[in-house]
Amino acid sequence: MLRACVFSTWRSHSRKRGLSTAANNTLSPHHSIYVSNSSNPYFNLSLEDWLFRHKNHKEPLLLIYRDVPCVVIGRNQNPWKEVNMVASRTTGVPWIRRRSGGGTVYHDLGNTNFSIHLPRSSFDRHATAQVVLRAVRSLGVDANINDRNDICVGKDKVSGSAYKIVNNRAYHHGTMLISTRLDVLGDLLRSNKPTMETRGVASVRSPVCNLQQYEPSVSHEGFVEAVIDSFRQEYNIEDSTHTVEENVNTLGIDYIHKGMEELPRWDWAFGQTPEFTYNISRTFDWGTVTARIRSKHGIILNCSFELPDGHQSISDDLVQDQSRQLEGQRYGFLDETKEGIQRMMEGPGAEIWQWLKMEMDT
Repeated sequence: MLRACVFSTWRSHSRKRGLSTAANNTLSPHHSIYVSNSSNPYFNLSLEDWLFRHKNHKEPLLLIYRDVPCVVIGRNQNPWKEVNMVASRTTGVPWIRRRSGGGTVYHDLGNTNFSIHLPRSSFDRHATAQVVLRAVRSLGVDANINDRNDICVGKDKVSGSAYKIVNNRAYHHGTMLISTRLDVLGDLLRSNKPTMETRGVASVRSPVCNLQQYEPSVSHEGFVEAVIDSFRQEYNIEDSTHTVEENVNTLGIDYIHKGMEELPRWDWAFGQTPEFTYNISRTFDWGTVTARIRSKHGIILNCSFELPDGHQSISDDLVQDQSRQLEGQRYGFLDETKEGIQRMMEGPGAEIWQWLKMEMDT
């Protein structure tokens, strides 16, 4: 089990909604508006990808869903840079790598996610943002769109967006903070690793707020209705709303099932991490050591050390041996049963090893 993820069985929550809905015994990609009744992020992210891949590319589609607490990082991001791993383990809130680009976001039941899919030929990020902006304004909140197409109230973000374009299809999906636990959001997204330099996409940190801070009457159900109305108006849609359940039928769809299995696997969660370097220093009783760790796709490529001048407590051979032992290991998942490691578990060598292990584990 990955220490930074929780792979328990998620329970979907069905709720009555103030919507005109059509019953779905068998999930079909041929509708235009979907609202998921599941709050399982692994299911919802896989459902979104299935709809993206199977819907007629010429037709618009809207998907709305909520998730239980989780952190969702972008396709090309470094989880050790974006996520407070200690807070993730302490709270039991998992992090998940999604299939679109962009930055890291926090989901909980106080946040509502929207996903608008369109033909690539007519895809316009500003236009799709306007669809959501109209919905928010209809709820009595004086919102605006910034130069990154994020929806804000004043200078505070209430919605962050990401995009995906494949062949002749594209989507814009985003969050909408309604009554999210902003304190938990802050704790989980505060990784504090300024000396970790990554070739991947770094999140743009911005002040955030909830819609309810400006209009207490705003609710998840009200936002869902408002977005559906705005979507129908923009794309001249008359299709009814189709609710999606996480049940034996939807879980039996091979593409969704395989997607849910893939998201928590090490190869996807950690193995897709872009190359990065991490420069760290630690002062011991016998001197200060600086380490430079380089990793790609979750595998340590090399680790170099700078030792204090005139050091006598640790030999150069021992440090070089530690470098060799680290090469090829999974970053953050050091195998201490590897041959040769036990002889480094005494004296200063053990101190350096435990320090590196702690740094990579956080």
